[in-house]
Amino acid sequence: MKKLLFIVTILTFSTGTINAQNRTTTRNDIGWITTTITPHINKKLSGYIEYQFRRADYVEIWQQSLLRLGFNYKVHPQVTTHLGYGWILTFPYGEYNIAAQPRMFPEHRIYEQLVINGQAGKVSFVHRLRLEQRWLGRFVDMDQKRPEDFVYLNRVRYMLRADVPLSEKVYAAAYDEIFIGFGKNVGENIFDQNRIGILLGYKANSSFKIEGGFLNQALQLGREIGGKNVFQQNNGFIINTYLQLNND
Repeated sequence: MKKLLFIVTILTFSTGTINAQNRTTTRNDIGWITTTITPHINKKLSGYIEYQFRRADYVEIWQQSLLRLGFNYKVHPQVTTHLGYGWILTFPYGEYNIAAQPRMFPEHRIYEQLVINGQAGKVSFVHRLRLEQRWLGRFVDMDQKRPEDFVYLNRVRYMLRADVPLSEKVYAAAYDEIFIGFGKNVGENIFDQNRIGILLGYKANSSFKIEGGFLNQALQLGREIGGKNVFQQNNGFIINTYLQLNND
């Protein structure tokens, strides 16, 4: 937990320093609802289905629609690898649109990740390292029906999460995840974004749990506007449900 709090403190301080410089900051209210289904295949292999319903102005307008499909392979009781594909639609929202054209754009994504679980007393930790290969649709004008082309981007993500049991079925959790863009097509956003979540969860049984709480998303646009880097400070709620389907 000390390690998690240290990382959160450093990243929060860094974000504040960045915003204090010659940059533009805009704020949005968000609401993210996620459903994750994990079908069991055998002792080591499982499928993965995830859908995220991301909204701005809490629930009034679209922010993103995100679908992930993949496979998990447990190489050790505490180590799991994952290979997946993502289909994402990002919509125009807020004062400054993510894309140059204020319209929805698609993204294809392939990703690989490594998850390591640990324990310190009653506190369980999750380290997740994810590498993403992304193809973002680019529109030159508003009248185009399909993207003119797809821009290739690389991104690496690291998340540290801590869970603390409060009772037999209730737990509290906190996590921090940082996103770093790299490669020849990366724009202004080498620091792509950072997410902090504080959650309260309920584990009904080994197959189902639900959690909800506060989410902060600090996101940097990949381009300058008016000669300034643009940051979004997005705050709101998050609700996650997990369903594990076993063949046992």
